[in-house]
Amino acid sequence: HGQGGWGNAELQYYTDREENLAVRDGKLVITARKESYEGADVTSARIKTLDKVTFLYGYVVASIKLPKTADGLWPAFWMMGNDINELGWPDCGETDVLEMGHADGIKAGSQEQFLNGACHWGVPHHQYHANHITNDYSVQDGEFHTYTCIWDEEYIRMYIDLEKRPSAAPYFEMKIEDFGNGEFRKENFILFNLAVGGNFPAIWDINQITALDGGPAEMQIDYVRVFQKKS
Repeated sequence: HGQGGWGNAELQYYTDREENLAVRDGKLVITARKESYEGADVTSARIKTLDKVTFLYGYVVASIKLPKTADGLWPAFWMMGNDINELGWPDCGETDVLEMGHADGIKAGSQEQFLNGACHWGVPHHQYHANHITNDYSVQDGEFHTYTCIWDEEYIRMYIDLEKRPSAAPYFEMKIEDFGNGEFRKENFILFNLAVGGNFPAIWDINQITALDGGPAEMQIDYVRVFQKKS
């Protein structure tokens, strides 16, 4: 719940109201709405499996229908260490499988193809490794696309529409090292959210959020699955 910018000067107020978070036709639907709410100018939602569904390593895939991020929306599918309440962020470790809406994509006019993946950790202070690609087709075309993270003892790798393009190279790859806190070798939980504005899109004025000019915007999740090898 709440506002506060989430460390990135974001504009939305997260709620658990059906207007922002609902299950419809078997899909999880996160809706960003331009409205006055508790002192904020826009509402949305963020959902997490903290202490409910956690796992160490796996083939993690989500099927997502993204809104047109245009200027200002920042949808994300990510994971964090389940010990966040003990260690805090970024010491718990964070893996961003998908982020869209970055300022560089806006500048280039490639918002619908500009995919970002990243890992964040915290020893001895906040460090991160990020990579983006300009995909060769839009993933904001009103269709569901899959975003896959293959995470094992050695690497974290991320892929777009892997089941349709099994030979495709990852859009993000990081070799896991011992950064000091075992950040990427421990139980993780999953998050989905639809942020509005902030440092990633580099828009901090609700009046410059063009993505909501035509009304509310939806991020739909058809499924998220975790496959693991038998030990």
